[in-house]
Amino acid sequence: MKSLKKTRRVQIIAVAATALVLSTALIGYAMRDGINLFRSPSQVMAEPPMPGEVFRIGGLVETGSLIRGAGSEVLFSVTDGGAAVPVSYVGVLPDLFGEDQGMVGLGTYDGETFRATEILAKHDESYMPKEVVEALKAQGVYQAPDAQ
Repeated sequence: MKSLKKTRRVQIIAVAATALVLSTALIGYAMRDGINLFRSPSQVMAEPPMPGEVFRIGGLVETGSLIRGAGSEVLFSVTDGGAAVPVSYVGVLPDLFGEDQGMVGLGTYDGETFRATEILAKHDESYMPKEVVEALKAQGVYQAPDAQ
C-alpha cells in the first residue's frame, strides 16, 4: 500500500512540474513581441540592432530635420546630443510633436533609417520619458524644465 501512495505522489509531482515548465514556456512565447528595449541614438549608432528587431528610440527631434513628405510620410532625425538617427514615419503625428521636443518612437532599424510604427511626444512642458532624460544626461545636453 505504501508503494502505491509513493508512486502516486511522484506522478503528481511530475505532472505538476511538466505543467509549470509548459506554462512558463507559453508565457515567454506570448510575451516575445511585447518586450521592447529602449535605446538612445548614440547606442543605436554604436551597436546597431539586429535587422527586424523591434525597439524604442528616444531623444529630441533635431532642429531643422522635420520634413513632411507625400501623403502622411514624415522624415526627421532624433538626437541625444551625441548622435542622430534618421526616422521615417507614416501616419498622423501627435499634436505636441515638433522640432527640439522630446519623443519616443517604436519600430525597427534597417541600418540607415529607423522605421517607426508609433510615435509618442511629451504631453506637457515638464514631462520627458525617464529613459530619454537619462540618455540626454549621459550626453551632457539635458536641460531641466526650470532652466528653459
